[in-house]
Amino acid sequence: MIARTRRSARRRTGIAVVVVMIVLVSFVVRLFDIQVVSAKEHVQESMDLAFSSSSTIAGVRGSIVDANGTVLASSSVDYDVALDPGLAKDVDRYDDAGEKYVETWGHLAERIGSVVGMSGADVEKVATDALASNPDARWAKLIDGISTAQYRELLDLDAPMLSITSNTSRVYPNGAVGGNLVGFTGSDGEGLAGYELMENSCLDPTDGEISYQTSGDGGVRIPGTTQETPAVDGGTLQLTIDTDLSWYLLQMLKEEVETQQANSGQIMVVEVGTGAVKAAVEYPTVDPNDPTATDEANRGSRIFTNTFEPGSTFKAITSATVLDQGAATPLTEVTASGHETLDNGAVVGDSFSHPSYDYTLAGAMIDSSNVALSKISALVSDQTRYDYLKKFGVGEQSSVGFLGEESGVLREPSEWDNQTKYATAFGQGFTVTMPQVVNAYQTIANGGKSEPLHIVEGCTDADGDTTSPDLPESQQVISEKAAGETMQLLEGVADFGSVSDQIQIPGYRIAAKTGTAQKTDGNGNYKAGLYYTSLIGIAPADDPQYIVMVTLDEPKRVTSSSANAPAFVKAMTQVLKTYRVQPSTSEFEPLPKFAE
Repeated sequence: MIARTRRSARRRTGIAVVVVMIVLVSFVVRLFDIQVVSAKEHVQESMDLAFSSSSTIAGVRGSIVDANGTVLASSSVDYDVALDPGLAKDVDRYDDAGEKYVETWGHLAERIGSVVGMSGADVEKVATDALASNPDARWAKLIDGISTAQYRELLDLDAPMLSITSNTSRVYPNGAVGGNLVGFTGSDGEGLAGYELMENSCLDPTDGEISYQTSGDGGVRIPGTTQETPAVDGGTLQLTIDTDLSWYLLQMLKEEVETQQANSGQIMVVEVGTGAVKAAVEYPTVDPNDPTATDEANRGSRIFTNTFEPGSTFKAITSATVLDQGAATPLTEVTASGHETLDNGAVVGDSFSHPSYDYTLAGAMIDSSNVALSKISALVSDQTRYDYLKKFGVGEQSSVGFLGEESGVLREPSEWDNQTKYATAFGQGFTVTMPQVVNAYQTIANGGKSEPLHIVEGCTDADGDTTSPDLPESQQVISEKAAGETMQLLEGVADFGSVSDQIQIPGYRIAAKTGTAQKTDGNGNYKAGLYYTSLIGIAPADDPQYIVMVTLDEPKRVTSSSANAPAFVKAMTQVLKTYRVQPSTSEFEPLPKFAE
């Protein structure tokens, strides 16, 4: 009986040992599976159970600079720091070996203070004062306006009681100078007008991110889990304009607009050989630092959005057309009186009464005779004149392609009535923009070769790679001979025309033409006594370097284009001084005004 009991006990013990061994083997197998076979899977599971956190590293919007690198728009990023008083306490930490330890709040406050320029006691006092005022307080301002470098240092402290927000500011150091071109941004930093909007892809930054896993027992960062995607700052947009020149022109234009009691005024300056726009100023205009302070109508650019009949400035294009076609020379004779009914019944009159004169083409240009230019235009077909107007850029946007830029209106010759047939010879019956007129004169000044107007020089990205704008190819619009002869006509106008005594610049030969365009009243008629006036000139005429065009909308003190003369002289003189253009070295040989 006793022996049987002993055998039974040994059997139970054996069974228990076997069971224990089986359990141990199962644990070992499971442990091997967890730690070796499925290690990656379980690490990921553990990471999924942890809390994911991230912090944004704000990229900086790119700058806009002028031709000389002067900053027209720039951005800065800073950060505001607050803390949660309820979390201002000791923090559990883990060392690289995974061992847990405690960092006291006082020690962490010292580390925070060393980054933001405060003592640890002052940092602690912010939390203490907030809780004293409100025991349930969860927010208290620590400091505003720290740098990105300080922000990154605070992130590295892994302080769960801190909250940090970024602030991006856009500033325009030169205010309204270039404001009509540069444009402005919204509160979100995105472009809303001008090149801020048009070149947003160049200027826009890409934010970076620091992401990491935190423990569930206090939100402490888990060592080895940090990943960073760097921020990429926006590119630098370089424009062709000259800030110093534009500043002078804007101040001067404001005075002239007010003196002449005009609605507005515009000045463009273009480099003949390149088509680069060195200035495009207008008044009234916008200060991008405070665009809402400006009437909405003045926040864009009338230079590109306003269309008008060019008037007499386009008599140069009529002349260039017949000269290039070989249908006339500068000395071709044309008889014209001050008011005539032409062969198709159209009635044309000049701006002043005069008897019948036997003009040369040069003389017709000097007196700006509508009648004479109408007769000269008939030396080529209507279709030919239309084709040349198109080649000179009428009816199409300029190559600048500015935001909201208009193309003007040019109807097909089949749509011209008897009056329009001749009105188009002296700049009526179609509309243009200021850049179209300037580009036409650039073509004439450049030996008949049109260079595309442009304001963007290029975009340089964060890596230093520069992308230039995709501009159309240069085009030979008229022959060099025809361009030279047209320049002779325009120089004759500058020397002997109606405003010649007002636009002389000592030492320099000038080629120029005025325009006094009638304005529609919106009811199919022209306004009485109110005009859109313009004056465009090229200097030096013997070696063309720069074009200056001045326009005034409805000047009321002097209503003709002579109102533009003071601004033109001041603008051209400043341009010649700014770019140190050498004076003319030869004398102009005038062409006869009347047929011999």
